[in-house]
Amino acid sequence: MSQRRLDLDWIRIAAFGLLVLYHCGMYYVSWDWHVKSPHAAETLEPLMMASSPWRLSLLFLVSGTATAFLFAKRSAGFLGGRSWRLLVPLVFGMLVIVTPQAYYEVVEKLPGGYHDGYLAFWSRYLSGDGSFCRDGDCLDLPTWNHLWFVAYLWVYTVVAWALLRHAPRVMSRTGDWLAARLSGAGVLLWPALLLAVARMALVGRFESTHALVDDWYNHAQYLPLFLLGVLIATRDDVWNTLQRQRWWSLALAVAGYAFIVWYFFGSGYDDEGTPPPDALRMLQRAVWAMFQWSTIAAILGFARGIAFRDTATLRYLREAVFPVYILHQTITVVLAHNLQRFGIDPVIEGPLLVMATFGLSFAGFEIVRRVRWLRPLFGLKASTPAPVIAPPAGAMTDR
Repeated sequence: MSQRRLDLDWIRIAAFGLLVLYHCGMYYVSWDWHVKSPHAAETLEPLMMASSPWRLSLLFLVSGTATAFLFAKRSAGFLGGRSWRLLVPLVFGMLVIVTPQAYYEVVEKLPGGYHDGYLAFWSRYLSGDGSFCRDGDCLDLPTWNHLWFVAYLWVYTVVAWALLRHAPRVMSRTGDWLAARLSGAGVLLWPALLLAVARMALVGRFESTHALVDDWYNHAQYLPLFLLGVLIATRDDVWNTLQRQRWWSLALAVAGYAFIVWYFFGSGYDDEGTPPPDALRMLQRAVWAMFQWSTIAAILGFARGIAFRDTATLRYLREAVFPVYILHQTITVVLAHNLQRFGIDPVIEGPLLVMATFGLSFAGFEIVRRVRWLRPLFGLKASTPAPVIAPPAGAMTDR
């Protein structure tokens, strides 16, 4: 437990970086989002589908592994410390950081627009005004928007703490039993089967709400993967199996992605026009789960074989990743809405939006990490650490 898993650090950083790209992409696709580009179309959607089935599942699994290491390091004050690091940013984010997202959503989507200004909206936002409605769909305020991940992570952390604290022998025996099942091809089969059962049984009945209390399909996929991370954290045999099976994982991931793209974009089936046969729909859900897990397994397996070093770049990004995550979506929404007036071609505007989101998010982090009272509001320790040399532009990996 004393040796830090640098491969998982890099996976976490890269996954959150991919999340920033994904949210920038949400502005340009036809799927519903807080604000939408006048040029929104289906063009980017196959590329978005390359990560949407597995990206958050991977983050929850890695978070579960980190939870096991943190609990082993400091079990006595674990829950209080994690609650402080997660709930304070969540509450602050809901009251301050997320508000501009809701404001611009109302400006763009409210029939007739909204013209009272941001401060007037903020007052109504904080009071829980539920009158912002369109076609019977009303905005729930205050909201956590992209910070739903933090709320779910805290709840799952409480579950893991309760199990590790009050049933350590059960967790140990379960870990042993699980490690035996995840040997050889089992490391690809059993998690994919669990995800397939969850998707086939629940996704058609419970839409993704990110509202915690009624989000049963998401809980059925994210909580087991989080607990899987907890259980296999120190099981080197499982991690070594993932490394050995990495090429099979990659092959399954590529095949699964090809089928998903065909089903949603090339098959000619459409739930609103020409719905697919039930058998094909169930097959798609099973393949989705296979693609979801095999991609995660491939990422974990390939990263396991890289001899990462604990460099200044890694330490900088490790501290930056959570504040950048908290800030990024608000920055994207504000920039995207206000760029509309310039009529920039999306081929040019898109990369500019990505670069500006990353640049301003890291600029915000640079301010946050230097101000003692701001640090806890973004999930950082109150004490300012020794200066860390910022990485050169574009630096993402170290060997």
